[in-house]
Amino acid sequence: MSSLKLNAGFLAAEFKPAAADRQAAWEMYVELLTRIATQPLPSEQGDERAALDSVYSLFPTTREALRRNGSNCIEFTRLAVVILNQVVRPFTAKWHGRVTRDPKTLEKAKNRQEFRAEQAALQVELRKYQGALAAIAGVEDLTELPVV
Repeated sequence: MSSLKLNAGFLAAEFKPAAADRQAAWEMYVELLTRIATQPLPSEQGDERAALDSVYSLFPTTREALRRNGSNCIEFTRLAVVILNQVVRPFTAKWHGRVTRDPKTLEKAKNRQEFRAEQAALQVELRKYQGALAAIAGVEDLTELPVV
């Protein structure tokens, strides 16, 4: 594949991924595919703090993929930086700020509902990102894999 046109809702661009882009995209695709950041979180299951930490961990995970794959993965870098700074950061900044000011924030029913609603909206965007990563990596997108 010499080029790829992506329109993931948050970013429309043409990419010409190199091998390093495909490798970095694969690494992040696997991370997202296996995290609560993109998986359903039914109201009677899970823990909001663990979910917040999982979303936040996308920052060091992405940075590590960027370092490991070097400056040859500029196409992946362009996509990843937009996602982190424009999609993920507003969510984590808001909720980490609230939890820092009041450690019991996520124990309150009203806040849990608000958090889960915002996390569900974030998941929609992260699933688009996940699909874009699958396309860049050249692998089948399992984002909508049915639950058995």
